[in-house]
Amino acid sequence: MKIKILIHKEENGYWAEAPSILGCVSQGDTYEELIENMKEAIEGCLSIDMEEMELIENTEVLELMI
Repeated sequence: MKIKILIHKEENGYWAEAPSILGCVSQGDTYEELIENMKEAIEGCLSIDMEEMELIENTEVLELMI
């Protein structure tokens, strides 16, 4: 899966956002740290806790690889 992010440089480091995932942002002191932090943020934003979901009858859960 490829997700575009916008990277913003500031005096004290970097911050980034993934516009296609509402509210998915992170920061880092270095560019490399920012990239790792954004990978974790995206993974967290896209994860779903199946134990907390209430599925109605005749509902199927399917994972897609994009």
